[in-house]
Amino acid sequence: MANNRRMRYGGRTLALSAAALGMVAAVAVPASADDQPTRAQLMADCDSGEGKCTFNDPQLGQAYLGDFHRVSDSLYNCSTSPATQSMTWSDTVGSTDSAGVSVTAGGKIAGIIDLSVTATYSHTWSSTHSETSSVNMTVKPGEVGWLSRAQVMQTVSGTWQTHYDDRKWGHYFWFVPDVITGPAPNGTDGRSNAVVVKSRKMTAAEKHSCASRSGRAKTFVARG
Repeated sequence: MANNRRMRYGGRTLALSAAALGMVAAVAVPASADDQPTRAQLMADCDSGEGKCTFNDPQLGQAYLGDFHRVSDSLYNCSTSPATQSMTWSDTVGSTDSAGVSVTAGGKIAGIIDLSVTATYSHTWSSTHSETSSVNMTVKPGEVGWLSRAQVMQTVSGTWQTHYDDRKWGHYFWFVPDVITGPAPNGTDGRSNAVVVKSRKMTAAEKHSCASRSGRAKTFVARG
């Protein structure tokens, strides 16, 4: 609640400061008037460099564990006893903004956010995280197993300030609030990444496929 009050107060301060300088600050997400830009247009100008953009007053949210998602192939156990096998997994988790648009690693937008967070909190912000490892996985007879992973995530909220050398949509400055959700380092706020084994019973078709594997390995790895 305190953060919300600070953001609302900060928005009013920006608007008043802009008005005092003969500029109009507008929050348009998206704009309703024909002569106002949409949020997507402003972000495109930030990304291309046409607009000189900063991400003001970044506020980091509490870290949390994101959703579990499949990160490995599936191990099918057609035998009559539990099967254990080393399974390699690979995962890449990116960032999205409040409109659900991907924040591309290495892009201008990601760089501006990182610069702002680093200046405020003295540590870097990353728009993407990739990791690969292996885990011994045990699957019961007649079941299919795979690995799922959850990444520690965190939000960073702030206000985009876009400055044009020449008036665009009637003004030199535009302001757009935004919330970016992205991967956080393992252990942030006491939260840890997690990899778990998931499994289910084979379908009738999969069991039939097992029966046709005469003379072949009773455990096999397949995609999906």
